[in-house]
Amino acid sequence: MSRSYKATGINLKGMPMGETDRMVTVLTIEHGLIRVIVPGARKHKSRLAGRSSQFVVNELFIVQGKSLDKLVQAETVRSFPGLSAELSRLTASQYLAELVLCQALSGQPQGELFALLIEQLQRLEEVDSEEILACLSQGIFQLLVSAGVAPELQQCCVSQVEITPDLAQVDWRVGFSAVSGGVVSIDQMANLRNASPRARTPAGRYAVKAGSGRRFSRSPKSPPINLLSAQELVWLQQLGRAELITPRSLPGMATAEQRLLGWQRIERLLRQYAEFHFDRPIRSATLIDACFPLSLAPR
Repeated sequence: MSRSYKATGINLKGMPMGETDRMVTVLTIEHGLIRVIVPGARKHKSRLAGRSSQFVVNELFIVQGKSLDKLVQAETVRSFPGLSAELSRLTASQYLAELVLCQALSGQPQGELFALLIEQLQRLEEVDSEEILACLSQGIFQLLVSAGVAPELQQCCVSQVEITPDLAQVDWRVGFSAVSGGVVSIDQMANLRNASPRARTPAGRYAVKAGSGRRFSRSPKSPPINLLSAQELVWLQQLGRAELITPRSLPGMATAEQRLLGWQRIERLLRQYAEFHFDRPIRSATLIDACFPLSLAPR
């Protein structure tokens, strides 16, 4: 890389540096994750102030420095003003940004991850308020797919037997284990609970994103095994679809409160799974709980 370079990137987070500067973490198509100093970005009349804001997409001109590169020019290509119009939209977007930061690589092209994030932010900006949690859940799942650590939802992770939810059976249940990597049939759950932590983790301590060589260390604290209803498993199995999933696009749970409860529970399961496999907490998730305060029914 020469002393200066160009890139197209989206700002994921920023923090103050010195009296007037800002350090911004940017996901770029060409160079992956980079951190740059934006001189004078916190000055009232700075041309770079708005261009260094979160979720702004810029064409960047950057000069290499000894420790940190410096952004000297930026032309905005796209922004997402609708995300800041509602706290739940902004928080959901920050949630997805955290997941991107967990898996984005530096010094390597990240075009697919960049495109996926842009798609998810556009969806969050456009959906109705009651669809935000469903949209967030789908975004979480697709980012897990991108990282190569998505949960197995079609067959038991222990026995490898296909699992088909029975919507006609009210008390139908299946287990969900972050440690094992997805759904676990009821008849295998007792064996799983009695197994040692090492035996419960077929892939070992690390999950590896295919082709990246990057390892995500798993937390030694194992999350509990949860129970899913048939309806919840059906919804989870639909999250990999390319088209947007909305609360009304799937059958069951007719009332708004029931839909919210269902998607709230799915988000928490995916959160638990992501935090375990990326070995770090998702800080924005705390505010998501405040945005959707309806308590979960005990299981």
